[in-house]
Amino acid sequence: MFVLLRQLRRVRRDADLPPARTRGSLALRHVDAGSCNGCEHELQAVANPYYDLQQYGLDIVASPRHADVLLVTGAITTRMVGPLRAAYEAMPEPRRVAALGDCALGCGVLGAAAELAGPLEKILPVAARIPGCPPSPDRIAEELIALMRASPWEGPARSARRRSR
Repeated sequence: MFVLLRQLRRVRRDADLPPARTRGSLALRHVDAGSCNGCEHELQAVANPYYDLQQYGLDIVASPRHADVLLVTGAITTRMVGPLRAAYEAMPEPRRVAALGDCALGCGVLGAAAELAGPLEKILPVAARIPGCPPSPDRIAEELIALMRASPWEGPARSARRRSR
């Protein structure tokens, strides 16, 4: 194990990887509201070692109770309106919503009009819009990092929530 750790340190030093320049963190809760899975594949690519979303303090969590941002992909179907609102209400304050992909933005790419509830911003307040069908991993990372930098998360509520975890 010691040899492996030493080799990893050497590889990192030889690659001369820059340190992460952003401070803070965001916990993302991903919800697929009715997509073709194109955005999910790109979101998975952002989490891989090449793009390394976690070096910026961005992480995908399993529960909305631990999330700072609700990241929604896909065309919002009428059956997903209730679960989306429930997930949003379960999130602690301050909370944000990000619409990932053209379907979540209401561009009408997928689905029959009778089954769609419209764009996400008609249902929840959207703080970040990430257009594309699907958006590239670079674009997803840029928008989420910009959301983290622009957000007022480092306040008394956030620090109290960190202590309680």
